[in-house]
Amino acid sequence: MWIDRITDFEAERRLVAIKAVSLAEEHLHEHFAAVPAAGLEADPVMPGPLVIEGMAQTAGILVGSVHRFREKVVLAKVSRAELPVDFRPGEVIRFVATLERIDAQGAQCSGTVERLDPLGRREPEPAGRIDLMFAHADRNLAGVSFPEENFVFSDNFRFLLRDAGLAHLADD
Repeated sequence: MWIDRITDFEAERRLVAIKAVSLAEEHLHEHFAAVPAAGLEADPVMPGPLVIEGMAQTAGILVGSVHRFREKVVLAKVSRAELPVDFRPGEVIRFVATLERIDAQGAQCSGTVERLDPLGRREPEPAGRIDLMFAHADRNLAGVSFPEENFVFSDNFRFLLRDAGLAHLADD
């Protein structure tokens, strides 16, 4: 999971999640590692594709919640990804996903990415925009079965929903 907590939910409209970037995350040790021979110090930065994945998970939860997670929602397209701001350890990313359209075939979401002051002393700083399209795999790929382990219904996913008071959305 590339989000830590759901902070706001408006059914069928908007979901907000946050991710605290930590030096404990192994991918930061190589992105970007020190190169002593070139005189370069380490500059750990959250890789852009992982920021996009965090938005995809945020928006995917919003889309899946519309039908109480009874349909398999898959990312179909990243239609826009603008991330002019880097995120470093100690910073907090806020993902704001808004549902623009949903129908039997899939959904479209717009997303904004913000940098939060972890101490809450400054206003959120705009940090990017990511727009996504999702498909309902069960409806669009009739006759194709997918193993359940390929989807986000893990214990971590259920904990996120429970922690946000949304566990009832995933009840069978």
